Order: sequence, then structure tokens, then C-alpha cells
Amino acid sequence: MVAALRPFVRATRPVLDGLRETDPFGLRARVAAVQGPDDERGVREKVLDFLASVEIPGTAAWASMQPAQRSRWWVRRVGRFTTLIAAIPGIGGVLAKRLPVSSALGAAGQGLVLVAIAGEHGVHDEDRLIGLLGAVLFRRELVVERPDAAADEVADARAAELTGDLDGADSRPTLPRIGSAVWRLGRALFAVEAELDKHPHGNWFHSALSNLPVVGVVGKYLGEWSGLKRAAREAEKRLKVA
Repeated sequence: MVAALRPFVRATRPVLDGLRETDPFGLRARVAAVQGPDDERGVREKVLDFLASVEIPGTAAWASMQPAQRSRWWVRRVGRFTTLIAAIPGIGGVLAKRLPVSSALGAAGQGLVLVAIAGEHGVHDEDRLIGLLGAVLFRRELVVERPDAAADEVADARAAELTGDLDGADSRPTLPRIGSAVWRLGRALFAVEAELDKHPHGNWFHSALSNLPVVGVVGKYLGEWSGLKRAAREAEKRLKVA
């Protein structure tokens, strides 16, 4: 499990950087639109003040937020996006459950958000992040040791495969690219396929609804969303104690 989670954690770095830079609300574009040479200075200042007051990464409002508030942002904004990706296989209803794709994507999305939450609490150490994901996602208290040179090289190569076109100075992060990266992160967890169903998910109602064709995507979304919120709460508790 440690061997599977190490490249996963490394691959989350450019993905999370992409999510911070993607500007999902189009606010930067709005500012650029009103910053022409003929604009009144007062208009530009008002728009810039508005941008600074919005709670997204890179703004003054974000810098003033507490770690718990920033953590909730990752769950509510980014978590909804990753949960939607995990829910897509639910269109097939019970047939989709024969494959581990949906569970892998759900665990990958939760893992991505948990690494982001840990970062807001000042935790960036790779081994601690691996231990956190093992405990919260798979109910395993892992003994994590630093890899030797060969294993470290293998983890780097695997992480590069997972990040794909998000890793590099010339790559422009977009939601489609980030979505593709989440899919690759999910595939990386196939290595622990037997553990995937342990990741936090919804209740019996969500499970029953997810068995139905077409509308199963709704049940899958609600179940993964419920699981993500539980995973985030548990991660926060562990991070505060550590």
C-alpha cells in the first residue's frame, strides 16, 4: 500500500497547483476585461477590491482565512468536482459495480482533497501524508519508511505518469486536464483494489440508488459526497492531534 500511495502523493502536487491556478470562477478574466487603457481608475480599483475579497487561493481574503476555513473550501469547491468525476461510472447502475473504477475514482478524489487539507494545516511531509491517507481512506495504520534510491526513482517515474500534461512549465492547468489527472490517480489505486471499498462512502440509501441504471449516478454522487465530508472531518481531527 505504501508503494502505491507514495507516487499518488507526489502526483497530487501539480494537480493541486493546477486547481489553485485554474481560476474556476473566471474572476481574473473579469478583471482583465475592465482593465483597458480607457477605463476609469475607480472602476479598476473596485473590481480589484472585489477580487481580493473573494475567498479563493491567491487572494487577500484567502490569506486571512483560518486553516479550517480553507479546508472547507477544498471540500466544497474542489470536492464537488472530484466527486462528480467519481460518480460518472454510476450511470451504468449495478453493472458499474462489477468494476473497481468508481471506487478507485472516489478514493482518488478524496485522497487529493485530504492532501490539500493537510497542506492548509502545514503538513507537507510525504511519509505523514501517506500515513494519513492509509488511515482515513483504507483504515490501515501504516508503518511508513523512507524508500531506498531505487524505490524512490520508481516512485518519481510513476508520479510523472500520473500527472501527465500538468507537470511542466509550459502546461496550462485547465479543468479537463485536471479531470484527466484525477482519472489517472484513480487508476493508480487499482494496485490496492482489495482495499478500495473501505474508503468512506454513503449509507444504504445511496448504495441502493446507485444500483439503478442512469439515476445511479445521483446515488453515487450523494454517497461519495457524504463519504468525502466524513473523510475530511476525520483527517482534520488527526491533523489537530498530530
